[in-house]
Amino acid sequence: MMRILLFLATNVAVLIVASIVLSLLGIDNYTGQSNTELLVICAVFGFTGSFISLFMSKWMAKKSTGTQVIDQPRTHNEQWLINTVQRLANDAGIGMPEVGIFPAYEANAFATGWNRNNSLVAVSQGLLERFSPEEVEAVLAHEIGHVANGDMVTLTLIQGVVNTFVMFFARIFGNFVDKAILKNEDGPGIGYFVATIFAQLVLGILASIIVMWFSRRREFRADEAGARLAGTGAMISALRRLQVESGQVESQMPDSMAAFGISSGFKQGVASLLMSHPPLEQRIAALQQRS
Repeated sequence: MMRILLFLATNVAVLIVASIVLSLLGIDNYTGQSNTELLVICAVFGFTGSFISLFMSKWMAKKSTGTQVIDQPRTHNEQWLINTVQRLANDAGIGMPEVGIFPAYEANAFATGWNRNNSLVAVSQGLLERFSPEEVEAVLAHEIGHVANGDMVTLTLIQGVVNTFVMFFARIFGNFVDKAILKNEDGPGIGYFVATIFAQLVLGILASIIVMWFSRRREFRADEAGARLAGTGAMISALRRLQVESGQVESQMPDSMAAFGISSGFKQGVASLLMSHPPLEQRIAALQQRS
């Protein structure tokens, strides 16, 4: 699947660098001159962060999970994996993704890449060992669904928009604090920079809630694609197996990669707003209603 904690982490880093650059170049002074100019500049930096995340996604996913790409199948299982992904990709109308396996006991899988014809699909060793071939195929179909639906590009554009407004409104707030509250008329002072950083952190959290909401919507669509490609029964069976294992196997996926997987941890209360995936029971119910 295509998602986001890793994506968001890269964006945060880029936004921090962008903020420093804006300050060093004196561009922050635009808050007192032209909000239109500031908005355009924030859009440039905001979308740059998103697209850097997108283009680095495959490399970062491989490095953070230890994924080994199958260049030449060495076993029957690896050959079956390549053949299954090839068939699903053909059925979905996308280019053949890179296929890999990452060393984790938990059952998980992810897909990423900057476009439909240059992607990566990877599964955990634990999933291959414990899931039936039909369930593995359904998981792969879910990941192919993310690629075919263009989820990474969609989320990149959404992230670019929220990045833009986070940077823009943070500077508007900083300017208000500096001039209206602290009565500083000599250009941006320490109050401006402190208030801007504070607002950017708060708005960044709110922006992440928006991105995660879209991410959860895309999960339902990927499940539907998986059901079309591999069968509704197989997709439901795979999700049920994930549901059983979720309380028995501790996740070995790096926190920054959790949003890429077919399954992520369960959270309650306000923390649930930052979940990249809907609860598995909701996903199963949606497929049952569809069938």
